[in-house]
Amino acid sequence: MDKVQQYWNDFCVANQKEGTEYKDAFQFGASADWLADLVVEGKKTATTSGFVFYELEKEAIPQAGEYYIILSGEEVPVAVIQIQSVEVVPMNEVTEEFALAEGEGDYRFWWDAHEKFFTELLKEYDKEFSPNMLVVCERFKKVYPK
Repeated sequence: MDKVQQYWNDFCVANQKEGTEYKDAFQFGASADWLADLVVEGKKTATTSGFVFYELEKEAIPQAGEYYIILSGEEVPVAVIQIQSVEVVPMNEVTEEFALAEGEGDYRFWWDAHEKFFTELLKEYDKEFSPNMLVVCERFKKVYPK
């Protein structure tokens, strides 16, 4: 059994969730270890991703209630989160309050980091960044470890 499945099993046993499935295991953004630490510390309770990438990859956007496993930069599971809410909005309409819930810094830092990240990722698809591009804003809570 791999370490991700073992981590999930440990979560399920500790929380009487046997039979529950997790949706995916992933690393956050460009600084996986730093962002994973923010989740573990409870400082990061939101994330923003580009809606276009779900369309391009033909993936469904996350849904409230789903569980995800957060991985470190070395792909070691460090936390289980549960999605609380999901909203699709233009990036330039994301509120400062939401940006601060990402736990990474002030609104300017949030904007600059996301613009840079999306610009680089969009280039791989021959697309350009736009301030009003649709983004998927997820709020989540860390449910494991307590």
